[in-house]
Amino acid sequence: MGDLHSSFRPTKTQIKAVIFDLDGTLLNTEQVTEGIMKEFLARYGKVADKEKENRRMGMTQKESVSAIIKDYDLPLTPEEFTQEIMPLYQGMWLKAKPLPGANRLMQHLHKHGVPLALASNSLRRNIDVKISHQQGWKEYFTVILGSDQVKSGKPAPDMFLEAAVIMGVQALDCLVIEDSLVGVKAGKAAGMNVVAVPSLQTETDKFSIADSVLHSLLEFQPELWGLPPFGDWVCNALPIEPIQMKALYSTGILHELSDDGTRLPDQLQGVYFGWARLDVDKIIKIVISITWERKCCSYGRKIQAFIINGSNENVYDEEMELLIVGFIRGSSCMGNTNNVEITDEDKLTADAALDLPVFSQDKCNSFLPEFAAGDSTQTKNK
Repeated sequence: MGDLHSSFRPTKTQIKAVIFDLDGTLLNTEQVTEGIMKEFLARYGKVADKEKENRRMGMTQKESVSAIIKDYDLPLTPEEFTQEIMPLYQGMWLKAKPLPGANRLMQHLHKHGVPLALASNSLRRNIDVKISHQQGWKEYFTVILGSDQVKSGKPAPDMFLEAAVIMGVQALDCLVIEDSLVGVKAGKAAGMNVVAVPSLQTETDKFSIADSVLHSLLEFQPELWGLPPFGDWVCNALPIEPIQMKALYSTGILHELSDDGTRLPDQLQGVYFGWARLDVDKIIKIVISITWERKCCSYGRKIQAFIINGSNENVYDEEMELLIVGFIRGSSCMGNTNNVEITDEDKLTADAALDLPVFSQDKCNSFLPEFAAGDSTQTKNK
């Protein structure tokens, strides 16, 4: 297994059930809908404030609507606001994708008979819409709860306690997995163990009340909680659901391009590897490190790259299409000033892994058809 790191508070409890949050924990709904509020506010001559938007993370729909109307002084009642904006959200929810490691973890726990619950501050009918296009998800969960099905939503513990009762499990035997501070507080108030996977990677230091803080679900180690361990690592590398990205490569640094309206999930940090297409007839092996760094008054993603068996110097502003297919390790520490350097061992691991069938270029072609331009014209460095 790769070298995974996180803050972890040891527990003697053997977990018997796991309760997941939805938005920002399992699905990237928050990422795919983030432009909606900006567009909506512009209709009323308002400009979205990132700090205000971040403060609403984890709120119930009722709380969020009230906060938006107040923060931006909108001439709308809560009912009018909801009626006008909800169709915009519903259309985008269907485009949401599972976050890295989500399918892997749920499938693993379900396979081993671990009861699972879904507890979200969304309304129950909205939860159903969000997961309707995710194959098998409804079958994974013993119970699904929305904020409208309990007396109080998060940060109150009601939702988690109700889920435990329905599953027939004591609160102290439950593990909550959350991305928001509101959700983490709710889990701790319920007397449960809590793993935080912050959506805001630059604010991981605010989650100290959680028992464990991870950068992504790929770093989750079930055996630390008395749950069956994964057995899917291959030669110190973990196969992941392929992630596509476009970037501009310049002397070892990738500058992400999002002209197609997509970008990497925020919960990606650490060392990954995959395939990159430099032009129509050249596909190469590549290993990348992803972290966040402070730039002036804000934080930005930093992506370093190493072309395996290729020239990494004196390449300026060359556009690449990448398919990330494997994970090697996470960051060595938590916090918002991490720097993940690509080591020689990482390069060797990635090089060897990409020769294996599970990470192979042929496998990738089914996800990125344009990679399969023809065997006679493709180049794969050895």
